[in-house]
Amino acid sequence: MRFFLPRSRGGALWRFALAGVLVVTCTAAATAVAGLLEVKTITSYFTAPSIVHPRVQVPQPGQPQTILILGSDHRAGEPQSAANSDTIMLVRINGDSDTINVISVPRDLQVNIPLPTGFAQTAKINASYPLGGPNLVIKTLQHDVFSQLKVNHIVDINFLGFKKLVDAIGCVYTDVDRRYYNLNLGTEATNYSNIDIQAGYQKLCDDAALAYVRYRHTDTDIVRSARQQDFIRDAKNQYGQTRLIEDRDKLLKIFGRYTQTDANLHSVDGLINLFNLVAFADGHAIREVHFPAILLPCNPPAPCYVTATPQAEAAAYRSFMRVIKTAPAPSSASSASSAGAAGRPHSARSARAPTAGLESDPTDGKAQAAAMRSSLPVYVPRMIASGTTYEGPAAGEYPRAYELRDPRGRPHASYRLVLAYNATLGQFYGVQGTTWREAPILSSPSEIRVIAGKRLELHFDGGKLRLVAWRTPHGVYWVSNTLSLDLSNQQMLGIAASLTLAR
Repeated sequence: MRFFLPRSRGGALWRFALAGVLVVTCTAAATAVAGLLEVKTITSYFTAPSIVHPRVQVPQPGQPQTILILGSDHRAGEPQSAANSDTIMLVRINGDSDTINVISVPRDLQVNIPLPTGFAQTAKINASYPLGGPNLVIKTLQHDVFSQLKVNHIVDINFLGFKKLVDAIGCVYTDVDRRYYNLNLGTEATNYSNIDIQAGYQKLCDDAALAYVRYRHTDTDIVRSARQQDFIRDAKNQYGQTRLIEDRDKLLKIFGRYTQTDANLHSVDGLINLFNLVAFADGHAIREVHFPAILLPCNPPAPCYVTATPQAEAAAYRSFMRVIKTAPAPSSASSASSAGAAGRPHSARSARAPTAGLESDPTDGKAQAAAMRSSLPVYVPRMIASGTTYEGPAAGEYPRAYELRDPRGRPHASYRLVLAYNATLGQFYGVQGTTWREAPILSSPSEIRVIAGKRLELHFDGGKLRLVAWRTPHGVYWVSNTLSLDLSNQQMLGIAASLTLAR
């Protein structure tokens, strides 16, 4: 018995992979221009047919809204039964909350799909789309996953719009967790999409970004969804209103042409209602709510399912609906970074470094440092997560010393160390160093703590640490959790606190 890691089916996933990014970006663009253009002009951009959907509940003005985002290869005029949708994402926007909550439902989730005949079909939830379109997707979610779910809007993005919108918004700096490589030679082992991306914080553009977010060969539904949501977070944080206003017509026309929405978003009142709500959420952090998926071992060709307990699903839904109030930033002139990011101070006193779940391994870290040429002083952790190992050294892959260029084209010496938490399931964490002190990923830390004499910048995703950064006169260094946030907060803090100069 083993865990089955599915291959890409003719690029099915990439039809959706950046759907969330595009929706967030284009919604922000629409919000930014709501006061600059007549709303009637904006509605004219929505040229794709609207979705007739009796299960959508039109929201009252000012009330919170839940948006269902689907990605599919469905084209207007073609039968729904011939379409595929590999990812289902819910977005919660509440003017009273300081976060935009997002949850991805695994495509392989085992559900009982309520068919129009009155019978239920046991299948993966992504099968509900070709069987009955967005209406059946919502009905299945309500019937077998989130019983209290009420959807206010539907956004179904066609894959043809993906590349156009990626080209329109340019590139995104993102934290690539490991080396991704495949050259499709037509053999069974290589018969999936080409990809060639090195590990490390970097700018991904067009085809590379597409390949990164669509990747699904050697990981799981959980890791793949987390990768997509990481990219959403990075994209939202990097594109401000000024640029969106400048590109408003181009973005909205592409969005409207290749995206089907519910009829309410084709109306003036519906758009004004959504615009006003999103305006209150401008600048709010994206909060990822993790679906409580359980990966079931399977024996192909039998279906390989993901499942979850009803209690865990109910808890995830409550977290998705939760209003989050973050503490105000400190009023002092000091900031968490030279870019002016503010973090909530935790304690000025130095705490002892955690050691639970860690083991000492300075030797392998020093070997990694010796295997690369970097003009930046290399810091490696003395402590790593128990049972984990470094990837490499392997020429051309691990470890990686490279030059990172900022948006102005200025070069910054950088390096990346990668450690495997569970390589079989595609879970890797890493240590990054760079002289680019204003890297967008470091903006707005959640909290500052002093541990083992180091002033650490903590970046949370919900209650889990996603990233812990530390600054020196030479550069900035950070520890990145796995995409699915498998390291505990104590492990993350202990690893960051143990960073030591190797050379």
